[in-house]
Amino acid sequence: MPRAATLALLEHYYAAFNAGDWQGMLDCLSDDVAHDLNQGSRQTGKAAFKAFIAHMERCYKERLDDIVLMVSEDGTRAAAEFVVHGQYLATDEGLPEADGQTYVLPAGAFIAIDAGKITRLTMYYNLADWTAQVDPAA
Repeated sequence: MPRAATLALLEHYYAAFNAGDWQGMLDCLSDDVAHDLNQGSRQTGKAAFKAFIAHMERCYKERLDDIVLMVSEDGTRAAAEFVVHGQYLATDEGLPEADGQTYVLPAGAFIAIDAGKITRLTMYYNLADWTAQVDPAA
């Protein structure tokens, strides 16, 4: 896949995220997409990703700013760096109590692409930083 096509795919994916267009995000993924959760396990498949999005929508409201995309020459690998501006809406299991706290958090993703679709998303953010922002007593 050419580098320019991968850039366009990722621009569409992140624009869909910011627009709350969950189907638009799903359309960018391969059917067997591997999603590596930050400090968590790997989830596989669009159905698992759709369930993840529903969970995130219930617990968090997020917008990504300062998105920088980096793509390999052959277009098969990429990375994204961005700043998450979020609000913690509902308590997520195992995390501090939610009370509408806001947070600003640098984050990133490592991405694999094949046949015009995202086949792997590996997410990273600093959970200790997020926790300190939503629960300063922690």
